[in-house]
Amino acid sequence: MQPLIARRSAAAPEARRPVAGEARRDPAPTIWAYRMQRVMLTPYLRALLRIGLPTMVLASLCGLYLADQARRDGVVQIFTDLRAKFEQRPEFMVTLASIEGCSDELAEAVRARLHLNLPQSSFDLDLEAARSRIEALDAVKSADLRVRSGGILQVVIVERQPVAVWRTDEGLTLVDDTGHRVASLIERADRADLPLIAGAGADLATPEALQILAASAPLAPRIRGLVRVGERRWNLVLDRGQTILLPEDAPVRAIERLLALDQAQPILGRDLVQVDLRHAARPTIRLTPYALTELRRARGLPIVETDL
Repeated sequence: MQPLIARRSAAAPEARRPVAGEARRDPAPTIWAYRMQRVMLTPYLRALLRIGLPTMVLASLCGLYLADQARRDGVVQIFTDLRAKFEQRPEFMVTLASIEGCSDELAEAVRARLHLNLPQSSFDLDLEAARSRIEALDAVKSADLRVRSGGILQVVIVERQPVAVWRTDEGLTLVDDTGHRVASLIERADRADLPLIAGAGADLATPEALQILAASAPLAPRIRGLVRVGERRWNLVLDRGQTILLPEDAPVRAIERLLALDQAQPILGRDLVQVDLRHAARPTIRLTPYALTELRRARGLPIVETDL
């Protein structure tokens, strides 16, 4: 072991000894080198050199490349072609429209309003515009459109249900419970199951008409219809030429009072033409000419020629 240690010590280079008269060099950095090192340690400057400067160089190169109009058109065309290829993929194509929740006649009208040339990409479909066109149909209350998997456009229709027949000078019209038009009607007998309303503004007061008809259920076999008077009140028309004049306010309550009176004294079964309920404190009746003549004769009163 002793000779090996001696050989290693002999092979080790001797440390450089300073020569006499040579100036010693200070290993510390200069003031400017120290300041530069401090500046380079700033996070914002390092981020600018690492990210900002390469980005600016890249943006400058892109700007120089796109300065030519032909190059810009080429780039736009590339992205346009890529988008078209993506949108025309089979999984995005709509090949069938399924219309649900309505009759066959309405389904055909809805299909015509869609204005679709299938197959068509789902990206080219304006579902909101199509929904607006469908809901413009009188018989459609609401529509819900969505694209299902398999390339199917599902259209779910909520159809308006007619509840009354509205007679106007132009003809017969079916209306729903809000008074909205549903469809035209050729003959009254086609929907004899629905009540009849007539007069200007009767469609707007359809909810009130339905309430009156519901309250008049005991008279349902005799009811011929409701007539809107002055766009403010109703006349209930019965068979045998009888008319019940209802007040503008609380017509349902007036009908209920009349039914209670008719149950106590069946006045509607008598020979009368009109029952005026417009004044709640003073209901009046109007007899037929024959009944009035017989009443005058029974009371010994003179018979007026106008009563005959």
